Parts: sequence; structure tokens; C-alpha cells
Amino acid sequence: MIAGIWQWLSDPANWTGPDGIPVRTLEHLRYSLIVLLAAAMIAIPTGLYVGHTGRGRWLVTAANALRAVPTLGLLFALSLWLGPKIHGNLAFSLPSIIVLVLLAVPPLLAGAYAGVEAVDPAARDAARGMGMRPGEVLRHVELPVSLPLLLSGVRAAALQVIATATIAAYVGLGGLGRFLLDGLSLADYPATAGGALLVSALALIVDLVLAAVTRLVVSPGLTGKYRGASDVDIQTSRTAAAIEH
Repeated sequence: MIAGIWQWLSDPANWTGPDGIPVRTLEHLRYSLIVLLAAAMIAIPTGLYVGHTGRGRWLVTAANALRAVPTLGLLFALSLWLGPKIHGNLAFSLPSIIVLVLLAVPPLLAGAYAGVEAVDPAARDAARGMGMRPGEVLRHVELPVSLPLLLSGVRAAALQVIATATIAAYVGLGGLGRFLLDGLSLADYPATAGGALLVSALALIVDLVLAAVTRLVVSPGLTGKYRGASDVDIQTSRTAAAIEH
């Protein structure tokens, strides 16, 4: 099996043409990026609002309940319902995007909410003492301090979307899921396993990129990575970093 997978991956025919690995990978990334952007526009502002005001915590609970919904079953149900009402490629892409957005919302919402909720009250009090309004406290204190947890939610959502976007192949879309679906239908197990490896590799690469972005945008004072620093020193640095932003 390993030799067959390597042979499939190293076959030049699988790296060229409209059904080649590069084209399918770009399709997979495009679908995933569209889904993440749409989910982020919904979940992150909502999570920041809930964490800042303390209102609407039921939204976080409701979003987490969406994780119990079977993704493939929901995809087929939406495809059967929306397909006859929409024409063109949108009849195939829209159900997949809706399902994947529902999958990506819970970790994004939870990360944004938990990040703001976990901000030290001393940082908020210091900001208010400087005359900041509620919106300014959110932008200049709570949002920068919440970045580690917020970006953790982004990484979790990205991994889930990239891994689950393979189901888009079941309704006629492209992406790396085509290798799994076509391989299973033709009993071409090296192609199926090779497609699964490509999805795993893509998810790992994206996670490493997001981890690097996190290291660049998050202040070391917010991660507690100062060597030899006490809890008091770490908390003081967090508060100072928040006020400076």
C-alpha cells in the first residue's frame, strides 16, 4: 500500500491538468478561505460583543450545539432543498459553504468570547481610569489581550474546515475530496489514501502558518513566555501591553 501511495503521488500525470493535485489544492484552499471569511464576519464580532457586554451568552451555547449536527447529512438535506431553487454552480457550492460556515462558527465564536471574557478586570479599570469609552476599551484593551485565544479559535476553525471540506466532492464540487471520492468509487485505494495525505498535509501547513502569524501579532507579554517571570510580573506586563495598545 505504501509503495502504491508513493507511486500515485510521484506520478507526473497527477500533477498536471484540470484534475491535477495543484488545481485541486487551490480549489480546496479557495473554498476553505471563503468559508472562514464568512464565518469570521459572523462569529468574531458576535463573540467580542458577548464577551464585552456579558449579554447573549446563550449564543455561545447554541453555536456549540451546532457541532452535534451531522455534517454530511445536513449537506445532503440542503442540497436537496436548495438545488432545485438555484441554477448554475451556485446550486452545488452554496449548500457546501453554508454547512462549512456552520461548522466554523462555534470555534471562532468561542475563541472571541473566551478571549474577551478572560481579560483581567484590572486592565479594564485602568483603561476606564484613563477616560476610555466602552468601544475604546474593546478596541485598545480587550481585543489585543484576547488575541491568543481568538487566534486559537481561528486555527481550530481552519483545521476543521480544511478537513471537512472534502465532503464538497459529494455534491459535485472540486477540491482534494475528489481524490477520495473518485478513489473509493473506482476502488483505487492508493489514490484515496494519497488524497487523505494531501488533506492532512494541507491542514498541517495552514496550521503552521497560522501559528507563525500568532507569534508575530501577539505580544510576548500576553503569552506569559517571559522566562523566569513571576505571575505578578506576567500580569503586570499584560496590563501594560493592553494600555499601550
